[in-house]
Amino acid sequence: MTPRILIIGPCAAETREQVLTTAQRLKDRLAGNCQAIFRAGLWKPRSSPDTFQGVGNEGLAWLQEVQRETGMKVATEVSNTEQAEAALKAGVNYLWIGARTAANPIQVQLLADTIRDRAEGVMIKNPVSEDAELWIGNIRRIMHYTPNVMAVHRGCNHLSCWGMAKRIREAFAEVPLILDPSHMAGRADKVESLMQAAARLEYDGYMIEVHPHPTEALSDAKQQITPEELSAILERLEKLPKDTTETELLWYRAMMDEVDDRLWDTLAERMQISRKIGRWKKERGLPVVQPERKAEIIEKRLSWAKTAGVQPDTVRNIIEAIHTESVREQGN
Repeated sequence: MTPRILIIGPCAAETREQVLTTAQRLKDRLAGNCQAIFRAGLWKPRSSPDTFQGVGNEGLAWLQEVQRETGMKVATEVSNTEQAEAALKAGVNYLWIGARTAANPIQVQLLADTIRDRAEGVMIKNPVSEDAELWIGNIRRIMHYTPNVMAVHRGCNHLSCWGMAKRIREAFAEVPLILDPSHMAGRADKVESLMQAAARLEYDGYMIEVHPHPTEALSDAKQQITPEELSAILERLEKLPKDTTETELLWYRAMMDEVDDRLWDTLAERMQISRKIGRWKKERGLPVVQPERKAEIIEKRLSWAKTAGVQPDTVRNIIEAIHTESVREQGN
């Protein structure tokens, strides 16, 4: 399953040597049957001002060298019109709008007005929140000026949000759907499994963070892979047997798996709270089991079951199982 589009390179451009080394190692290991775009962040909209904020305009010259020495197209993230202007004047081929910026439609419109048709293409990530309508609106804003738009699915708030990506596929059949497994996973060891899932869902490509020495990266060190690791993953992906299951069903299964992940994560969180409650009761000499509290929970959830259309007996059985385990956790 060969991807049509690969957007690859370090999370952040750190030094000229790091950028050129990464680009050359990628160029040496990539097959020529897909569109390869070298990516590197120059302006990093990080959560904390104490972390690496990027090299800024200095890195534009490094991207120009990548263009000259490897022949690869280059891309960088822009968060405001000043950055967009600088990148366009430097001849950067593709600009991408990150998840934080995508949460602000006014800022996206300003960027769309600035970029217009001056770039070869624009990549727009989904917003940090699970908001399909906002993502759809952002794509439309950009398409008003730029026909070459790519929708980059990077997940939101620690969730994969497969259902939101399915909405984009249905709304824009002509727009390439790109998976960003690096941010979705947040861990290098999960990148390959997400790429496999996207291949089965017929995504058009991937945006992947690649660094020559991930452990030394100044940002997102845990989720970056080496050029050699990427090459090996792509080889294994090529040999992945085609799933004959209908793609529509695979989308629903991916959405179901995500819901299940939320359920189990929520259950684990509940048990952590149960242990804290148990310690609190023990310090005060209170009994672990309090029948009135259990009755209150059951009544509340049975009322919910009627509204949600879920069988009351099913809800009662689940509550009993969870309560039994919670009592055990509190007693430990």
